[in-house]
Amino acid sequence: FKSKKDIETYGLANFVNKCKERVTKYSSIQTEQSKRLGYFMDWDNSYFTMSDENNYAIWNFLKVCWENGWIYKGHESIPWCPRCETAISQHEILTEDYRELTHESVYLRLPIVDRQLEYLLVWTTTPWTIPANVAVALDPKIDYSLVKNGDGSYWVATALTKKIFPAGEITKTVKGQELVGLHYKGPYDYLEAVNLVAGDNFHLVVATDDQLMPVTTEEGTGLVHTAVSAGEEDFRLGKKIGLPMIPVIADNADYLPGLDDLSGKNAKNDPRLILNFLEDNGWAVKIEKYKHRYPVCWRCKTELVWKVADEWYISMEKLRPQIMALVKKIKWLPEFGEERELDWLRNMHDWLISKKNRYWGLALPIYECQSCGHFEVIGSKEELEKRAVAGWEKFAGNTPHRPWIDEVKIKCAKCGEIVSRILDVGNPWLDAGIVSVSTMAKGWFPADFITESFPGQFKNWFYSLLVMGTVLKKTNPFKTVLGYASLLDEKGAVMHKSLGNMIEFVEGADKIGVDVMRWMFVTSNPYDNLLFGYHRADETRRRFFLTLWNVYSYFVTYARIAKWQPGKKGSPAVLDNWILSRLSETVSVTTGALESYDAKTASLAIEDFVSDLSLWYIRRSRDRVGTEFFATCYEVLTTLCKLLAPFTPFIAEEIYKNLTGEESVHLASWPEVKSQKSKVKTELISQMELVRKICELGHAKRKEAGMKVRQPLGKFTIYNLQFSNELTQLIKDELNVKSVEFKPGKELKVELDTKLTPELIAEGQARELVRQIQEARKEAGTALDQKVVVTLPDWPKEFTDYITSRTLATKIVQGAKLSIS
Repeated sequence: FKSKKDIETYGLANFVNKCKERVTKYSSIQTEQSKRLGYFMDWDNSYFTMSDENNYAIWNFLKVCWENGWIYKGHESIPWCPRCETAISQHEILTEDYRELTHESVYLRLPIVDRQLEYLLVWTTTPWTIPANVAVALDPKIDYSLVKNGDGSYWVATALTKKIFPAGEITKTVKGQELVGLHYKGPYDYLEAVNLVAGDNFHLVVATDDQLMPVTTEEGTGLVHTAVSAGEEDFRLGKKIGLPMIPVIADNADYLPGLDDLSGKNAKNDPRLILNFLEDNGWAVKIEKYKHRYPVCWRCKTELVWKVADEWYISMEKLRPQIMALVKKIKWLPEFGEERELDWLRNMHDWLISKKNRYWGLALPIYECQSCGHFEVIGSKEELEKRAVAGWEKFAGNTPHRPWIDEVKIKCAKCGEIVSRILDVGNPWLDAGIVSVSTMAKGWFPADFITESFPGQFKNWFYSLLVMGTVLKKTNPFKTVLGYASLLDEKGAVMHKSLGNMIEFVEGADKIGVDVMRWMFVTSNPYDNLLFGYHRADETRRRFFLTLWNVYSYFVTYARIAKWQPGKKGSPAVLDNWILSRLSETVSVTTGALESYDAKTASLAIEDFVSDLSLWYIRRSRDRVGTEFFATCYEVLTTLCKLLAPFTPFIAEEIYKNLTGEESVHLASWPEVKSQKSKVKTELISQMELVRKICELGHAKRKEAGMKVRQPLGKFTIYNLQFSNELTQLIKDELNVKSVEFKPGKELKVELDTKLTPELIAEGQARELVRQIQEARKEAGTALDQKVVVTLPDWPKEFTDYITSRTLATKIVQGAKLSIS
């Protein structure tokens, strides 16, 4: 469909039914994608804005507003989409709905009546509005100068004279107040529509009101072209001081009748329509391109215009302070969200709730009498049936949408005339805001937590929820709100199909994996834009998921070889006690963070734990696979799955079910913090951190000396620190030294004895051979528990038992080269 006419030709009922089909189709796609993403929701009772329940709940909300005297019909200059042919409320124009656009601006000279070759110079970036000009506004307090330039003299703000006329000569300077009251001629005075409003207050220099239309000396001329019908500020100023109004455009931005050769032509499609006329007839002093931020329609991205129209509003005068009080009761994440919402509430206009020329959406239950002007709001289906005097039988059995609802007529409560419903539909944010008191009202009000992207939602969803909660419940509709930033590509650019950088959901889920996607989200600061793409996904997979899976795989592999079963426990070593303490600490941190809605802290605590599990616990346990190791690993992995379940539901489910045989990790209980806290051995955790730091220093010493870790060394000395025997043994094993010596000192430092004895060299050779044999086993595809015969050209005989035990070799035989059989 390209126009209203197309829809009307197709049939309104057919069109609305197609809209319903579209909702059903795409909601099914959204549901399937949400399930694939691991959402847990009540899918059998999904929330639809088109539902009868939702629509009638909004009727009730509007009825309460009407009963309080808050609903009114306004006549205002408002943002308007010429393609959608409907109003765009202040709430709908988001920051991201302003585009960097370049338009042709014009410096226009307006001859002052009864003054020879003396002009007012005005500047506008919207030349299409010039036929609607009725006044020139200035600031009476600032200086204006008359500048002689070429064949005329021009009044401009003194501060802008050099910028506009670098070579001009200032002949006079006055305060703006002295120019107030002057009359001027305009380029379109010959038009019928213009002549209809000509009078004493037409084409007049007026003093502005800084609160309604401030005058700037940063750009322009300091004299403001004022078109009451085509600008919000212009309209408000005109309304205050009684300026006339010239309506110039229709709903589609075509010029109206009465504008001569302009009539029927589109005001926005061809800016040169006006500019050529001004140039050809000597009105334009200068035309130049001007780059600025300009609003576009949030639906179709068409550039907006301003036009005067009758629309329906909810007055915010009485509601504003009530809502602001509720905002302060809500926990805002991040905290600056509270002030942003309050700032919006302080400065917002009344809520424009109507949409003209629309067919699908909430049918506003407003009945306006065309005879006496009285209007009222119907608050429920039952009330409408009771009030109906015609058309109920055509509506019964249908949803409260157009065209069926339009059939119902009521009697005017004031004059008794038959009244039809206004044809407008509602602002879509009415639909979104009612959820807390319609679908979710039963046992879920107020919501504990809501989350949405911050840009725009202060004006829209958060705002509409707050208004409806205030009106209907007198309290805040949610307790905590988390706002997050935007998703951008890996280079920080907005994703868009036309830019070739957009990732479709199915493609992304297939290539990246939804658990990886989820982990990318939760480990990022939600208040910063997330840079998303395949390279970052690969890094996330490598950094966290491969590490986790390798730990799990290692445990399962050796537990199966050992035929270990859950329940068997041994005496835990210091490593086991440490990792269990770290696990308890992680449970505590993760739980506390999630209770504060801090997913980043929670997930990063888990990631740090998995790193410790892999890089230290598993690393230092490779020579000690036994009952205590398996029991510890089992407890760690099953508990870890419970922590991971909200973040990465699929890998958590896979590992947990394989380990436990239970139905689902998502049916398991969350690890209890209280019982865990008693297990946390803070001193052991601190001591192990020191051990790892000492080992890092030792590895640095090895690197300085050019000694590989496989080469055993004699002695490692630690100054100003001492450890227990078990922790000391960890240092010996990690650094591959024969002894660790502790000495007093003023500061922590270490020394490494790098002298190699024949015995140490032989052991180093044996360790290198073990590595080579293990590589050969891997290349040959031998099972981990498979016994082999190893052939070697030579080896240190005193380490034969060491080599065979580490490689599962039954014997070593002499041969030309290394091989296994």
